[in-house]
Amino acid sequence: MPATERAVEMALAAAQAAADKKAEDIVLLDVGDQLVITDVFVVASASNERQVLAIVDAIEDALLQLPEKAKPVRREGERTGRWVLLDFNDIVVHVQHSEEREFYALDRLWKDCARIEFVDRHLASQDAA
Repeated sequence: MPATERAVEMALAAAQAAADKKAEDIVLLDVGDQLVITDVFVVASASNERQVLAIVDAIEDALLQLPEKAKPVRREGERTGRWVLLDFNDIVVHVQHSEEREFYALDRLWKDCARIEFVDRHLASQDAA
């Protein structure tokens, strides 16, 4: 079953929050047909641990601002800041240091899943101007 509307809304909000903190290579994967535990993976990377943690904080703040506030039910990896996983039930967010992103290659692992289009609103507004 493809991702729900709520999951897509959450994933897009998380992706925009990550983009606002200069996350790199943001990918949204609809894993709803493959997994029963979640609908969307959001994968983003950063060049250092401090930025990983800043992105994680921004995502949590953004999802608390949604009409139906979302808090993570599980959080892993914050101590090292190399790969932080935020589980919001409907979506799972992976914020990885660039080296972990390259090594674990979640994008390739889940390559058969549909991608959800994300366009950074700041880039879109620059292109329109």
